[in-house]
Amino acid sequence: MKRRSFISLTGLGATGIASGALSAIPSQTFATPFSADLKASELHAQVVIAGGGVGGCSAALSALRNGLDVIMTEETDWIGGQLTSQGVPPDEHAWIETHGAPKSYRDYRNAVRNYYKSHYPVTEASRAKERLNPGNAMVSALCHEPRVSLAVLQEMLAPYISSGKLTLLIEHKITSAEYAGNKVKALKAQSLRTGRNYILTAPYFVDATETGELLPMTGTEFVMGTESRNETRELHAPLKADPDNQQAFTVCFAMDYVPGTNNIGEKPAEYDFWRNLVPKMTPAWPGKLLDLSYSNPKTLEKKPLGFHPEGISTDPYLNLWIYRRILAKDNFTPGAFKGDISTVNWPQNDYTLGNLVGVSQKEFNHHVNRGKQLSLSLFHWLQTEAPRPDGKQGWAGLRLRKDVMGTEDGLAKYPYIRESRRIKAQFTILEEHVGQDNRIQVAGAEAGKVAADFYDSVGIGYYHIDLHPSSRGNNYIDFSSLPFQIPLGSLLPIRMENLIPANKNIGTTHITNGCYRLHPVEWSIGEAVGLLVSYSLKKNVIPHQVREGKNLLAEFQDFIVKQGIELKWK
Repeated sequence: MKRRSFISLTGLGATGIASGALSAIPSQTFATPFSADLKASELHAQVVIAGGGVGGCSAALSALRNGLDVIMTEETDWIGGQLTSQGVPPDEHAWIETHGAPKSYRDYRNAVRNYYKSHYPVTEASRAKERLNPGNAMVSALCHEPRVSLAVLQEMLAPYISSGKLTLLIEHKITSAEYAGNKVKALKAQSLRTGRNYILTAPYFVDATETGELLPMTGTEFVMGTESRNETRELHAPLKADPDNQQAFTVCFAMDYVPGTNNIGEKPAEYDFWRNLVPKMTPAWPGKLLDLSYSNPKTLEKKPLGFHPEGISTDPYLNLWIYRRILAKDNFTPGAFKGDISTVNWPQNDYTLGNLVGVSQKEFNHHVNRGKQLSLSLFHWLQTEAPRPDGKQGWAGLRLRKDVMGTEDGLAKYPYIRESRRIKAQFTILEEHVGQDNRIQVAGAEAGKVAADFYDSVGIGYYHIDLHPSSRGNNYIDFSSLPFQIPLGSLLPIRMENLIPANKNIGTTHITNGCYRLHPVEWSIGEAVGLLVSYSLKKNVIPHQVREGKNLLAEFQDFIVKQGIELKWK
């Protein structure tokens, strides 16, 4: 058995491993199948978090806040996931300003607003707004630029990096795992920049990846795609299960508009294909994908849309320009910005021709590249052919904002993936627990007023059940849900003792994933997971015992409430 030193890498660099001083940790010994890799460095912490997205960051913050040493890996060079590398402004519920998420999430939101007020030339009127919305957008009360979220999250983590409590490995991907019985022993991470390998060990491992990548690597039982109605009794579940029936993913992008300029570039390679595509959906899509109309998610009837990049009203139709606008120039001193900046995460660039979950890396890359072609084609169509209110076609002054997304092609660094592998959990959240119509069907009219009450609640959240068109041709599935709780049982695999999900990979179904997949809920899940690891280590118990023990559960819930988590809706 070879004896090696563990190394802690500290600091916060822009690319590669977080930069800074190297400090030695006392040598330890262990034997794993990775021992043959003599060039791999070994890193040890109390918890290893794979994935630096929203759930990963919140899990890290709550664990660090409680004194744990943490290693977190991230495939891209930006932490933050949906908020940053995927270019998706927050999707939130109507009560988010006051309740319905952990205190730490509201602290993050306040920090975003304060960042604009401290660093941007905001007008006095904007500075006076307690609830400044940088983009004055429709989809969220806090539509803002990805780089601002990145700066805020880096600031929140910076003290722990400087102290050596957090080892942040950006541009690193988990490539394999060592496990035995019900426990994960180690993960192998590879630098995507240098090819160097690291062996990561810890008492606990958190899967905060976007696709639940650790689940197959560690032998953890999981499900994918749609369950059958016979399996789940869900009102909106299909008659037949299909693991390959997954929601569309989207490659987002940012753009602005400079009147009087011509920014039209070369036609994308697949432009003619996407320009003429009529999606094959059931029920039918109302026409071509590249069009200012789409299927109304609730009725599936054709719904016209508007588009005007100067923010001019397109009533009675929704102006897509302001829908996910992340910077409204009117919030800032005159002349500070030439125009608004808007992000595109629309029905028109939802990719349904293949999946990113459960496929080879080659197939993953193939579909991401085609998803990029779809988004570039949509942008080119907006520049050249989109119908205008004045009867003309196209807005030649549109520009891809490569700087906003931090990429050479102007597209997000990583696709926005709505659906992941999901653990087979100690408790699975079904439509009858959170779906209004299904609750009425199962338990009567009164049940349709509130979601199921979970004795083991570790957080709360809300979003309507929103399933985008799928890879098997399902059109939108969109219907009312109820403000819900996050049960601890949904965070616990049926068997594995020290692997915990912290993203879209918890114990939901294809249907209930539709309301548990949004930004504040993912943050809430990660927060609960970090606290669960902290508590389990302190009490020298495994998470399953926390749920099974009445006194332990009550004490754990009291512990997390004191740290700003809400267990029930007011």
